[in-house]
Amino acid sequence: MGWSSFTKSFLPQTFDFFNLFDKHADIAVEAAEQFAQLMKDFNVDAKEVHTMKDLEHQGDQVSFQVMDQLNKTFITPFDREDIHALSKKLDDIIDMIYTITNRLRVYNVLTTDRNLAEFARVIEMAVKGVALAVKGLRDSKNYKEVLRACAEVNGLETLSDKMRDDMLVELFAKYAPDPISVIKWKEIYQEVETVLDVCEDVVHIVESIVVKQA
Repeated sequence: MGWSSFTKSFLPQTFDFFNLFDKHADIAVEAAEQFAQLMKDFNVDAKEVHTMKDLEHQGDQVSFQVMDQLNKTFITPFDREDIHALSKKLDDIIDMIYTITNRLRVYNVLTTDRNLAEFARVIEMAVKGVALAVKGLRDSKNYKEVLRACAEVNGLETLSDKMRDDMLVELFAKYAPDPISVIKWKEIYQEVETVLDVCEDVVHIVESIVVKQA
């Protein structure tokens, strides 16, 4: 080993984690956009589920890259715990959207309803807000816009709580004689609301990073 290689091995190693964050956020947005379109057209078949599964796999690969680089990198842009948590929660968004899409197929749900289509649109807006917040972390000059995006996502999560409750009230009134339908739709409604909860988790991590870095 030459002297330069020897000394280099002891120098702090850095890695641009922001590229991976951006990629993860883009995959989440693509999943949310496809889900919103699926719920509008309600064309949930094996092909669509496979497409969503492919996005889920892409998200997993990014998560693996983040963990791999965390183990190799000496200097990180912010706390390792925050990097790990941010990557995990971004991946959770993609995983949840895939899970819901697949569940609709498994449950043989053949028709959507207005409520689910509206909820999918809220998910799309929230995930785009998450992406805006995450991508803004690259430069502290963006922090004002980052916090604004975080606030918008928090507002959408609050809205989603009310939407879920209203949907459940309508569900029990509509399908009271059909307990199987109640069970299926109740689970689906709760899962779509959980996507908003995870989006809120992401922006809370982002807000914490901004406070620490400011």
